[in-house]
Amino acid sequence: MTVVPVYRNSPEPTDHIATGNSSPITSVYALQEMVARLHKEQQNVNDLLSSLGFALRSFNNLNQFLELIPLMGCRVTDADGGALVLFKPNGQIRFQQLHCQEGQQCQDIRQALEIATRQLITETTLPAELQEVPIQTASLDYQVSDYLGNDVQLFGTSILVKNSERGRLYVFSHNPEYVWTPARQKLIRLVADQTAVAIANDELSTSLREKERLDRELEIGAEIQLRLLPPECPEIPGIALAARCQTANRVGGDYYDFIPSNYDQVNSKHKKQEPCKWSIVIGDVMGKGVPAGLIMTMTRGMLRAEVLNRHSPAQVLQHLNQVMYTDLETSHRFVTLFYSEYDPETRILSYSNAAHHPPMLWQAASNSIVNLDTLGMLIGLEVDSEYNQAQVQLHPGDTIIYYTDGFTDAANKHGDRYDDLKLSQAFKFACQNYQEPQEILDYLFEEVKQFVGEGNHNPDDMTLVVMRVQS
Repeated sequence: MTVVPVYRNSPEPTDHIATGNSSPITSVYALQEMVARLHKEQQNVNDLLSSLGFALRSFNNLNQFLELIPLMGCRVTDADGGALVLFKPNGQIRFQQLHCQEGQQCQDIRQALEIATRQLITETTLPAELQEVPIQTASLDYQVSDYLGNDVQLFGTSILVKNSERGRLYVFSHNPEYVWTPARQKLIRLVADQTAVAIANDELSTSLREKERLDRELEIGAEIQLRLLPPECPEIPGIALAARCQTANRVGGDYYDFIPSNYDQVNSKHKKQEPCKWSIVIGDVMGKGVPAGLIMTMTRGMLRAEVLNRHSPAQVLQHLNQVMYTDLETSHRFVTLFYSEYDPETRILSYSNAAHHPPMLWQAASNSIVNLDTLGMLIGLEVDSEYNQAQVQLHPGDTIIYYTDGFTDAANKHGDRYDDLKLSQAFKFACQNYQEPQEILDYLFEEVKQFVGEGNHNPDDMTLVVMRVQS
């Protein structure tokens, strides 16, 4: 609370209830009249504050509400006028609103307030330092008081939003007998508090609108990403497939794909298609959310373009790494990727690994599990990385799972992880007891869900591709 200038110690006007010559009846009548007048004034103040509260609930436009503040300030205190000065979050000062009786005197007051705020900006801030220099409230009070002159009885109070001063409300009177009593000061603070609530509500509404906009953009991004993943598993002679990508957030960094070596197969409307090699890919971008989703989208496009060159799996990863290296280095992210190519005619799976979790192969004949792995660095780690490749002969009943670390890093409430050993045991059981890839996939997802526990959320994306060789 700041009172500028110091008001005179003149007493408030008082009503003489009785004199030595007045009768008791006259004294009682005068007392009743004064009580009635005070009650009426109190009722007027309550009505004004109620109107301000109604405006706070009803107005959607902050500026409309702020226009009322100086008017309400002078009405509830029976003053001549009021002014509102706001401080922006970046430190700028703005003369917001003035209420006073129209005339030369009002114009002088407006000019004085504008000069005072401009003077403070000139003295305390530089354009490049607006966000670093704190608001000098005492200096502003001094400038306003100095430009209004000593004839004005002035009172100013702070508008606080989350313990941060966001403005000043000034109310003034030209009546030399006017006194800023504690009751009047309290009323001004009530009006200032309502103003602070309006400013906070407006900022909250703006923040919510921004959040809704970002949520909508995330929904669009998630929809686009979902459309980039295969809408369904392709029909490849000799094998059956099932796949699912379960993102931790709306946009994830996991990726899987089925890419024919002959792109005519994708757009062909004929049910009977010529056999061709198919690339089966799974990848994981380090990180989650929108940045990982963007890199995943970029990886998909570049990889599909690279497949057209009909290179070996190792060459595909080497070329992909060289093309993506600069962008990944700039973003400080990397990609793990397992690339395989299946030949339906020979049932040979050729593959190369860029530091991804090696897929598991369950061999039906021996009832054993083998990891499919080769040496290779992360995509984007070193520009001249070299990748090895290998191949495996598949037989009827053999089953492979491609998976991301969302499975093996899933943890329960005790912190235990669903590691490679648990996954391989569950995978082996599923292969022995289920025939269809979709059944195996559903079983493994359910096993992880049971391990993590109801109500617990896996913070990482989970992607699984199941491939079974048919008779």
